[in-house]
Amino acid sequence: MAHYQQVGTVPAKRHVQFRDDDGALHYEELMGEEGFSSDSSLLYHRGVPSAIVDSRVWELPDLATTPNHPLKPRHLRLHTLFGGSAGDLDVVQGRRLVLGNGDVRISYVVAGAPSPYYRNAVGDECVYVESGQGVVETVFGALTFRTGDYVVIPRATTHRWLPEGEVRAYVVEANSHIAPPKRYLSRYGQFLEHAPYCERDLTVPAYPLLVEGADVEVLVKHRGNGAAGLVGTRMVYATHPFDVVGWDGCLYPYTFNVEDFEPITGRIHQPPPVHQVFEGHNFVICNFVPRKVDYHPLSVPVPYYHSNVDSDEVMFYVGGDYEARKGSGIGIGSISLHPGGYAHGPQPSAIEASLGVERFEELAVMVDTFRPLELGEGGLAAEDPAYAWTWSGRGPADGGDGGPAVYSNS
Repeated sequence: MAHYQQVGTVPAKRHVQFRDDDGALHYEELMGEEGFSSDSSLLYHRGVPSAIVDSRVWELPDLATTPNHPLKPRHLRLHTLFGGSAGDLDVVQGRRLVLGNGDVRISYVVAGAPSPYYRNAVGDECVYVESGQGVVETVFGALTFRTGDYVVIPRATTHRWLPEGEVRAYVVEANSHIAPPKRYLSRYGQFLEHAPYCERDLTVPAYPLLVEGADVEVLVKHRGNGAAGLVGTRMVYATHPFDVVGWDGCLYPYTFNVEDFEPITGRIHQPPPVHQVFEGHNFVICNFVPRKVDYHPLSVPVPYYHSNVDSDEVMFYVGGDYEARKGSGIGIGSISLHPGGYAHGPQPSAIEASLGVERFEELAVMVDTFRPLELGEGGLAAEDPAYAWTWSGRGPADGGDGGPAVYSNS
C-alpha cells in the first residue's frame, strides 16, 4: 500500500548528511520489505540504531500446537481464558495461543499493564481491539487505539502497548506481511472506488516521540528452532529506540476502525470475500459488520452450507447477535473453527428464522487460512466439546459411541 507519509523533520534528499542544530549527525535507518524491492521508510535517529550492549534469551510462552484430529468443528470460549488477575498482564507477554500453523498464529489476551518494548521480527501483527483503549508507542510515533480498532504493526517495528484500563485483544501474528487486498488497490497502491475503505479511514502516527534514554531492553521474537520455529531474545540498546526525529515513506503502523468498513451487500447472499479487510501469505482477514441484508423477495439471508475445500475458517464473535449460529451455544467472545474437509453452515433453525429479516446486527472477525490450523494451549483450554454435534442434536456423550448429546443453547 504505497501511501506516502512524512512525519517530523527529514532532509531534502535521501542518504545525505543531516545534522542537528549543534552539528551532530543523525543516523539514517532504512526499514524496508523484500530487501530493497518493496515498500520502505527512512527513519532518522539521534543515536546509532545498531548499538546494543547486551543480548540474552527471552523464553517465549507456550507455542506448542495440537492437530485438529479427529477432524471436527470446534467452539472455543475465549472469555473463559483469563481470571481476575488479568489486569496484571500485558498485551505482549500475556498472550495465549489459540490456533496456529506455519503461516499465522491467533492469540487472545486480556491485559491492563504496560508492555515491555517489543519487536516481532518474524512477520506483521494485526491486533483487533475487542474492547478497551490506550496508546501504542512505536519507533514511528504514537497511535491511540480504541474498541473496534485493527492495529497493524509492520514486521520489526519496535513498540509497546500502554492500556488505559482493561484491554481485550485478538492478535493475528503473520509469518509474512499484512496489507489490504490487492484487488482494492490500483497498480500504484491507491485504494480504488470499489474498496470498502480508503486512506481517509487510516490513522497514522502524527509526530515523533523523541524519547531520550540509555540501556533500553527490547524483547525480540525471531526465527529459530523453538516451538513454531520461533525463539526470543532480550536485546539491550545503548540509546532509546524512539529517538527518531523524523521519517518518511510508505511503511508504518496504522489503525483502522471496523466502524469505518462499508459493507458490500446485494439482492442475494454475498460470499465472504466481500467482507475482506486484509490479506497475508496463505490467509485472509474479513469482518462481518452490522448491515442491510439480501433484498430478493425469496432470499435466504443466512449463509448457505459450504465446504471449505482449500481453507480452515475461524470466526471470532465480537458483538450483536450472530444469526447463523443461534442455538449452537456460541456467543460474544466465542471462536468457531470450521476446518477444510468439513461442510458447514447455519444451525438448521436459523434458516427459517432469518427469512424476511432486513438487517443483521452482528460483528465478527474472520480469518481463513490455506493450511490447516492446530490448537494452541489456549484453544484447548477454552473448548466447548459439545459444539460439533449441534447440527444433528446427537453425538458421543461422556466418551460413548453415540446417543443424545448434551449441549448449551445459551
